[in-house]
Amino acid sequence: MKILIADDDLTYCRTLEGLLKKWGYEPIVTCEGEQAWKILQAPEAPELAILDWMMPGKDGVDICRDVRQAGQSNPSYIILLTSKGRKEDVVSGLDSGADDYIIKPFTSEELRARVQAGARIIKLQMALADRVKELQEALQQVKTLQGILPICMFCKKIRNDQNYWQQVESYLSQHSQAEFTHGLCPECLEKYFKRPLAVLRSQGGEE
Repeated sequence: MKILIADDDLTYCRTLEGLLKKWGYEPIVTCEGEQAWKILQAPEAPELAILDWMMPGKDGVDICRDVRQAGQSNPSYIILLTSKGRKEDVVSGLDSGADDYIIKPFTSEELRARVQAGARIIKLQMALADRVKELQEALQQVKTLQGILPICMFCKKIRNDQNYWQQVESYLSQHSQAEFTHGLCPECLEKYFKRPLAVLRSQGGEE
């Protein structure tokens, strides 16, 4: 998984980069907010981003707001990194669009737990998006029959919207994706074929 690191403190950048590589992630590092925003706008944007709140130019909170306002179909999961620890700051950071919040200084165990939680959420979101896509494709391929269908009680023809009577298979073919192959049910086979043949044979024997 690709993870963006954006922090103007080189010490934190190198520390985060080393830890993420150790845990099997692919870090992308920048020290500028504007560059981080460009990376997150790319078609192959990292799935997760760790952004420092305080950066010259565009800071982490600005980037969070821009990402959410962009309305991307698969926006990055954003962890906001800051030394601000007041409750008001936490609320402000989350309100800006951050998914999680880490206060400096932090331990490697805390960072790893937060990143793993983000990775699990990303995996679930991707699975959900795939499922929604499958359902949408299925709905596009299916036409539903709704309402009451007038059907003849003798010949079983259906009256269509133009007040014409059609065979059942013809009507259903026009209003659904169903295809028909014809055969004989056991009752019809007995009624229309076996019995008449038996009668003819018996009559022939009598003659």
